[in-house]
Amino acid sequence: MSQLALFLPPASCWICARDPRLRIVAAGVFALVTVNFTHLFTLLIAVLSAVTMLISSGGWKRWRQLLALESVMLLLLLTLPLTVPGAALFTVGGFSASRTGLTLAITLLLKANAIVVMMLALVGSLEPMQFGHALARLGVPEKLVHLLLLTIRQIHLLYQEFIRLRQAMRARAFVPRSDRHTWHSYGWLMGMLLVRSLTRSQRLAAAMRLRGFHGRLYLLDAWVWQWQRADTTLALGFALFLSSLIALESW
Repeated sequence: MSQLALFLPPASCWICARDPRLRIVAAGVFALVTVNFTHLFTLLIAVLSAVTMLISSGGWKRWRQLLALESVMLLLLLTLPLTVPGAALFTVGGFSASRTGLTLAITLLLKANAIVVMMLALVGSLEPMQFGHALARLGVPEKLVHLLLLTIRQIHLLYQEFIRLRQAMRARAFVPRSDRHTWHSYGWLMGMLLVRSLTRSQRLAAAMRLRGFHGRLYLLDAWVWQWQRADTTLALGFALFLSSLIALESW
């Protein structure tokens, strides 16, 4: 997924028609419930449910976003069995891999994947402005929401500045190499990027004051839809699903 994909409208899917507030709350509650599970069978059910939700909502094309997570999980799988004391399963180069460490690594792997995949399914298709307005409707302090929206906007502008500077370097026949000139050029690139970002932020603040901005976020109903009967049905179904997982964990 490219950097500009965060600013494109969400793809058409059944979950996209649901209220953003419901999707954010459902993802948060699922994360809070899943992180307290300890049995592998319950965690496996949670992972399969999250994958099913991601595929059914049309978000399976975002699977590349899981690569960074899986690299960290692979590191845990390789190190935790060798560092956690317990009954030894096998020995590698004088280090004993414990059954307790392997179980802990698998538990963390299932928890992280279940939470992240469910986040991608429910929240991943939200447009950034829609996400910010939904947070404000849920009672998140307006200053935090305002900071989030401005940060998203500035990231996009910084990326555009970076592209322009890179194009200017290529127009001057710059070819990156592993030498002092390349690192010196990259240093100037980062410095110019910071200077231009500061200038752009000052222009943005002046433009906002010119339009009568007084530090208050105005919520637009166009970004957060009205609650519908289907949203209530989905909320009840999701609550029943989480209750079933909790009952399975307790049993």
